[in-house]
Amino acid sequence: MSAMMKASRTLVLLAALGTISVSVAGCDHMNHQQQRALSGGAIGTAAGVGIGLLTGANPWVLGAIGAGAGAATGALTH
Repeated sequence: MSAMMKASRTLVLLAALGTISVSVAGCDHMNHQQQRALSGGAIGTAAGVGIGLLTGANPWVLGAIGAGAGAATGALTH
């Protein structure tokens, strides 16, 4: 694996972890549905990026798809 690819993967992973950290910290003023949507989006992002990194697919695209799917699922569940 090239140094550029390792650096890219590290950057994507750090961005995903940062997104999750910020998302979890800002839930105090939200109702339960909003909290579920936010946490679902964060989990979906992390899952999408992780799958992208493991499979060699584009982690940005899979992260975006995972974020949308996770947020929608979180918002629609009770």
